[in-house]
Amino acid sequence: MHSFQSQHLEALARAEASLAAAQERVAQDRWRLRYHVAAPAYWINDPNGFSFYRGEYHLFYQHHPYSVEWGPMYWGHVKSKDLVHWEHLPIALAPSEDYDRDGCFSGSAIEHEGKLWLMYTGNVWTGEDRDEDLKQVQALAYSEDGVHFEKYIGNPVIEAAPEGNIHPFHFRDPKIWQHEDIYYCILGSQTTDRQSGQVLLYRSADLINWTFISVIAGGQETTEKLGYMWECPDLFALGDQDVLVCSPQGMAKDGDLYHNLHQSGCMLGKLDYATGKFEHGDLQLLDYGFDFYAPQTTLDEQGRRIVIAWMAMWEDKMPEQARGWAGAMTIPRVLTIEDGQIRTRPLPELSKLRGKSVHYTNEKLLSSLAANSQSVEPDSSIYTGRQFAGVSGEYTELEIEFEAGTATSFGIAMRVGESSGEETVLSYDCQQQKLTLDRERSGAGSGGIRRAPLSLQNGILKLRIFIDRSSVEVFAGDGEVAMSARIYPGVDSTGIRFFAKDGETLLKSVDCWTLDQ
Repeated sequence: MHSFQSQHLEALARAEASLAAAQERVAQDRWRLRYHVAAPAYWINDPNGFSFYRGEYHLFYQHHPYSVEWGPMYWGHVKSKDLVHWEHLPIALAPSEDYDRDGCFSGSAIEHEGKLWLMYTGNVWTGEDRDEDLKQVQALAYSEDGVHFEKYIGNPVIEAAPEGNIHPFHFRDPKIWQHEDIYYCILGSQTTDRQSGQVLLYRSADLINWTFISVIAGGQETTEKLGYMWECPDLFALGDQDVLVCSPQGMAKDGDLYHNLHQSGCMLGKLDYATGKFEHGDLQLLDYGFDFYAPQTTLDEQGRRIVIAWMAMWEDKMPEQARGWAGAMTIPRVLTIEDGQIRTRPLPELSKLRGKSVHYTNEKLLSSLAANSQSVEPDSSIYTGRQFAGVSGEYTELEIEFEAGTATSFGIAMRVGESSGEETVLSYDCQQQKLTLDRERSGAGSGGIRRAPLSLQNGILKLRIFIDRSSVEVFAGDGEVAMSARIYPGVDSTGIRFFAKDGETLLKSVDCWTLDQ
């Protein structure tokens, strides 16, 4: 065994021992998610290495196994046969070498010659300034069984950023794929003046020897301000188009858009593999909510493009840190392109989680303003609404169909606490044609309001909502809008109410299921 491999194994063993000492306490937390991927304890961020290998799906994630704060990054690891039920595996990567001693940053995975290969960014701090004093390289690790990984002895395989208007140190998060027997890799980057994000394209015949091709998007060619750094790029074919997913940092607010610290979206177009240029349209958000970052995709057994993202946001409050853990993944979602727009729908197999259910049809909703509405802002009034027996819970799925009727707005309040006044409100404004997710009264954690444009079809609003102990994920229309949020309500805040304002709305149908792993 090479000495560096021994160092790596020792680092992994220490990390596992740290997790083992904390995970039982963490498992008892009332905000602990029941059907979302999270680390056994401590910090988690970007999904990594999302892949299919030997009949199972593998998902890795950025992980600090010693603290609830971001720190030197490891790769946590789970696997699944169905993308619904996940099994925790040993930590896959630890920072143990000179080229990655301060973190095994984000990357991806691919099967090559029967082995599962990981490509990741090795990070080293060269001074006190984490934005300026760093060195980033690209490295490989491989596994014969999909569980135990060995770092490639020839690392790093990409030792430096290319010359040109490319920042020499901020280039990271490799995403690899195969096209016509050649391997390709894209990396997130920025210009030397740190004003514009961009994506770099590399090519290799063997995963080992890489040649820089071009800046495929962003940089000096960007005609609108799309942030100063593009993190976690992903490129794949979907239908007859190519899709570039990235997470721009530093975008300015624009009306209802880009209110999070950083964004995640995609651009539809076509990659010319000969020239290395990606001709594309405008950025489309993948999620209009609060907590969705660094999405990564894979192709499943059925040929569907599946995406998972980090369900949190940088520099936001994370109340679960006081309970020994921080961060989680979104549920898996299926991406399609329809009418030139990206569509996002929850993975159909999530229905395996459904347990006890109730069903209601054709219930009228009439305006009724709550007595305490005078204590809140006029545009965020609380409504008493209607309750239905069995429609409640803290780990619940809802399928809802509203007929707008004469109301000016209507919606649903979730995780309602009768005594605490807590609620997370999803409402539709018929005049502005906007869907609003309001977590101003959701409990602990950050508040805020997010809005998304959405046109109704024949006056009908369809919703599919996934509620977990400290999250809510909304899918509206026919895949047009997704909105995700971490929320931290009290243990008694499990009520659900339906409301209408200034008129009458018909609740055509509502199905409610209890969900559990």
